[in-house]
Amino acid sequence: MFIHSVYFTLRPDLTPAEHDTFLAGARSLLTIGSVLGGHLGRPAGTDRPVIDRAYSYGLVLTFADEAAHDAYQADPVHDAFRTGCGALWSAVRIFDVDAA
Repeated sequence: MFIHSVYFTLRPDLTPAEHDTFLAGARSLLTIGSVLGGHLGRPAGTDRPVIDRAYSYGLVLTFADEAAHDAYQADPVHDAFRTGCGALWSAVRIFDVDAA
């Protein structure tokens, strides 16, 4: 199993329409064929010193293996998300885990 975690910090000046555009784009990533499962959400309410809550939305996707992840990266839906929504965040942090 391969886990791809992406943490977006949205620009603070987004309009409601831009925010909705981001959410629709991020949710579209869940429809890519090589994605086994995924979740999109805001930081949880947990508040301990070791927890990093400095992001707007987290997206966690699972794939069968790294090859499936690579197919996701090349998918037109993923390209459309980056192109259409890339200007909506001020920072993005990505963590990949090979859980084999």
